[in-house]
Amino acid sequence: MATDPTEQLVRLFAEESRVRAFAAVALGAGSSEQVARAAGLSPKETAVALLRLREQGVVTAGGDGELSVAYGLFKEYAREAAQRENDSVAAGSPAAGDEPTDLVLRTFVRDGRLVRLPGRWTRKKLVLGYIAEQTFEPGVEYPERTVNEKLRAWCEDSDDIDHVALRRYLVDLHHLRRSEGIYRRPAEAAHTGDADIA
Repeated sequence: MATDPTEQLVRLFAEESRVRAFAAVALGAGSSEQVARAAGLSPKETAVALLRLREQGVVTAGGDGELSVAYGLFKEYAREAAQRENDSVAAGSPAAGDEPTDLVLRTFVRDGRLVRLPGRWTRKKLVLGYIAEQTFEPGVEYPERTVNEKLRAWCEDSDDIDHVALRRYLVDLHHLRRSEGIYRRPAEAAHTGDADIA
């Protein structure tokens, strides 16, 4: 049995009958008969799938035998994953190094265009820092119209963000400084550490 919860769940849900049985429970099927009917499984397939789901703790049965999803377990796994990520970043492990940086950038930036902004704050800061470095020379002054044109090019393939929101993020994170309609990337290239904002 895998010790990493993510790997454990991937293995658990690699079997279609388990996924279908789990979905049936999540949608309100409270008994094995209801699960079989909702999932389109035979009684034997249902019994085997529910047995594995209950062994792994993702489905539980109350005192009345009513099946339900163990949402608390998923929340616990999410908290543990977030803690592991915070610990690895704080320790300066390879998770905070160049290879994951490249992976993040390849995921969210393609062909010089922003596909979408990451949801995770540390990744978002990384992508925004990259955009600032690739777009603006340190110390050079840019009128707002030029800034808008440069940032609009990044947003052409994104339904997630427009150039105005992107400009606001860059200013808020101090990648750009604004004064009387003129923008300038600071000479120190504002690499803020994750720990102070995350």
